[in-house]
Amino acid sequence: MNKSSLENAIRNDILSFLTECLSAHYEADVLPTSANELTMPVVDAEGNEKFALIKVSIPRGTRNGNGGYIPYDGYKVAEDYKEDLEDKAKEQAAKEAKAKAEQAKKEQKKAEKEQARAAKAALAELKKIKIAKE
Repeated sequence: MNKSSLENAIRNDILSFLTECLSAHYEADVLPTSANELTMPVVDAEGNEKFALIKVSIPRGTRNGNGGYIPYDGYKVAEDYKEDLEDKAKEQAAKEAKAKAEQAKKEQKKAEKEQARAAKAALAELKKIKIAKE
């Protein structure tokens, strides 16, 4: 068998397995929509009907410029994805911390203004009392 036939056989085996598992678990029709795709009806939390689309591919890798491929490394891609998610989580945490700090600063300024306003009002009240005594 050539490389393409071997890849097609693996893909078809996976699609068959997925069809059996999904049909049994969701009790729904799992329909092939192309040589490498399945679709099935689903319902979201609000009862709206949707379709889930599942695609199976056997990636060859990236072209090396010499008419061949650099083999696809699923472990490397998964590790890169994990690192990307971690970076995004750190960025999100930094944004949230910055927003929290800005909010705290705004609240501090507001409290200082309120305190200054109260002190000014107290001083004005004392001046009125002093003038009234004279």
